[in-house]
Amino acid sequence: MSLPLISRAPGSGRRTRRLPLGALFASPYALFLLVVFAVPLGYTVWMSFHRFYFTAPGAEVDAPWVGLSNYRDVFTDPVVQRSFFNIAVFLVINVPLTVLLSLVLASALNSKLPLRSFFRAAYYLPYITASVALVAVWSYLFGTDGLVNHALGGLAPDPSWLVNSSLAMPVVAVFVTWKNLGFFVMLYLAALQSVPGELYESAAVDGAGRVRTFLTVTVPGVRPATTLVTVYAIITGSNLFSEPYLLTGGGGPDHASASPVLVLYQKGIEQAHPDFAAALGVVLVLFVVALSLVARRFTEKKEG
Repeated sequence: MSLPLISRAPGSGRRTRRLPLGALFASPYALFLLVVFAVPLGYTVWMSFHRFYFTAPGAEVDAPWVGLSNYRDVFTDPVVQRSFFNIAVFLVINVPLTVLLSLVLASALNSKLPLRSFFRAAYYLPYITASVALVAVWSYLFGTDGLVNHALGGLAPDPSWLVNSSLAMPVVAVFVTWKNLGFFVMLYLAALQSVPGELYESAAVDGAGRVRTFLTVTVPGVRPATTLVTVYAIITGSNLFSEPYLLTGGGGPDHASASPVLVLYQKGIEQAHPDFAAALGVVLVLFVVALSLVARRFTEKKEG
């Protein structure tokens, strides 16, 4: 009795032969991730379990094992605790504003709007402008003698916006939202191109208005982009550094706008405690990963 012949799917051999070539093309990026991310992260984890100090080039490094001592210092440090509270306030303001405003603006720019190209460029311009220049403008607007206070007159807060412990972080959150909005608008514009036009025609036939069409067609149609925007906003917001450093003079007043990355820089570089900074960095990475997974869980469409 002869054995049945095993058929081979058309092109399977060709795909098998191309696999080493694909791995070859992917290897530079894999090497980049290994050198730039994996190795520094592994060294950071090692540092977080040792008492580590900066030494002169060529000097012997004495780094005794201290276990969880650095992590205990991180969790009991009031400045670190305040920085995580600040970043929570920032994310509560920044992420919903980013998702809502960028989706609404992208929907408007995706329609037949006069001067549509001009508005697309105008929204994207702050994203590619140097932060130092934008900070100078916002410092002029929200300074003690700034344009906003003059416009509000007696309604202006005292102390002023950027030196007010209750308002400094919300102002930073609004600034970052405005600065990065153009990038997220572009992401949503790309996602809107994949929403079938027949769905909008069906909604119009059913008599749906603009708001209902937006909620029942646009929002579900760009759900993958919403997940991307939310996770990306969380990651970039949790790594906030230059904005509070420049706008509030290093996280002031009294650490009211300090972020974990800013505290990491101050502890590790300015105060020469790299082991403490390494432990804080590991905690921040775990915090961002956990928060991103939770956000992805709530924004992605459940299958089944």
